[in-house]
Amino acid sequence: MANYPFTRRDTLRLAAVAALIPGWARAEGATKVVMHKSPTCGCCGAWSARMREAGYVVEEIVEADMPSVKKRLGVPDALSSCHTAEIDGYIVEGHVPPQAVARLLKERPNAVGLAAPGMPAGSPGMEGGAAEVYRLYLFDASGARPFGDWRGDKPV
Repeated sequence: MANYPFTRRDTLRLAAVAALIPGWARAEGATKVVMHKSPTCGCCGAWSARMREAGYVVEEIVEADMPSVKKRLGVPDALSSCHTAEIDGYIVEGHVPPQAVARLLKERPNAVGLAAPGMPAGSPGMEGGAAEVYRLYLFDASGARPFGDWRGDKPV
C-alpha cells in the first residue's frame, strides 16, 4: 500500500476549509459598511441585508443615541433617516440603494455623504406597497445637492 501523507479525516478537514475560502476571499475584497442603528428599528436590518446581497460586508452597531451619532458624523437634520452608515470615507444616510452607493464609490464626488431623507416607500429595506419616487442628496458642510431620483432600487 502507498503511504499517503494525509488520512481520510485530514482530507475531509481540508475539504471543509477549502469550502470556506471562496466566501472568505470575496469578503476580503468587499467594501465594508459600518451601519449605526437604533435597537428598535427593523427596516435597518432589511437595508443591511440588501447591502450584503450586493456584495458589501456589513457590520451593524446598535446605538442608544442615534441623534448623537448623526451629529458626530455630520448628517444634516433635514436629510436624516433611521440609520447611518460609514462606507469607504463617506457617510450614507438612510435607505440609499446599493447601486447608488456603488456609483458614489466609483465617481468619488467631493462630499461628506449621500442621503435618502426620511423613509421612502419602496426604497431598499422599505419594500412593500407602492414604491414612491424619492431623491438622493449629496451633502457636505455647505449644504446638499441632488444625486438623482429613484423609485425602489432603480434610478428614474
